[in-house]
Amino acid sequence: MADGIGTVQAAQKRSSRNMSQPHQSVWDYVPFGEPPKANWEHQIMRRSDLVQYKEKENGRIGRTSQIVFGERQHLLRVLDSLEGTHLPIARMQQERRILEELIHERTRELNHINTAWDEKIGLVLSAEAKPEMLEKLAKQAPEEDFYLLRLISEHPRANAKTLSRLSRHPYGAIRENVARHPNADAATLTYLSKDKTQPLWYLVAFNPNTPSPLQRRLRDRLKRLGDAQSGR
Repeated sequence: MADGIGTVQAAQKRSSRNMSQPHQSVWDYVPFGEPPKANWEHQIMRRSDLVQYKEKENGRIGRTSQIVFGERQHLLRVLDSLEGTHLPIARMQQERRILEELIHERTRELNHINTAWDEKIGLVLSAEAKPEMLEKLAKQAPEEDFYLLRLISEHPRANAKTLSRLSRHPYGAIRENVARHPNADAATLTYLSKDKTQPLWYLVAFNPNTPSPLQRRLRDRLKRLGDAQSGR
């Protein structure tokens, strides 16, 4: 089992190296907030994201790939910490065995969501990722693979067709990425400006691909909101 953990850890290191490569200039345009960080950590689901996806009937959170991946990352950190401390041999072996089982279970869960999950993540993070490959992965991925689809939605080589597909995804962070993406086309941005579940219109207002008439209306709307706030 230890060999399997080593494989997971090696995959994480390779992926981290890929993510450390500088993004292309398309990410220079970021109207709100910061551009995606160059590591795996920025993808872990925020508390606000978790609240959005509680199931109505029991208040529980669906186990999307973003949730499962975050758990696996935390367990790997605990394992690293454990192996760097002085503990009685019996306790060390017992706790390592428990942690390795938990890590393997989450790897199996990720592969159940989307076959060969780690390999597909590696493809998206690869410097050789092409628009056609990103489109294929986005098309094949199940809806609950939030992590993979979120990575694709912020990828600088994602094309207009892929972004249009992702603009319909229920995860708000994916739609936010599409709304600010410089490759999103006019039809996709117009669609997102009408989103009733979250105020994506303010991201659309500052996307250079937004049609000029719509952009003017949205910026006027933003100005009116600003004036109303300052008048209070």
